[in-house]
Amino acid sequence: MLSARNQFAGTVVSVKSGAVMCEVVIDIGGGHRIVSLISASSAKRLKLRKGRPATAIIKATEVIISSDGAS
Repeated sequence: MLSARNQFAGTVVSVKSGAVMCEVVIDIGGGHRIVSLISASSAKRLKLRKGRPATAIIKATEVIISSDGAS
């Protein structure tokens, strides 16, 4: 059990591995995807592969958004 309330179960769509980091894309349904950058060692330890189930757990205190079109 985790204290983080924002948990989204889904399916791994892709894992793009680099030397140090991996980009993991999880399809959470309804046309929505969550993209996360995690360490390559964590991706390996979690055995993340395309088609496998995974849960994105989001715990953040702030979100910063900017747009050039703001007036």
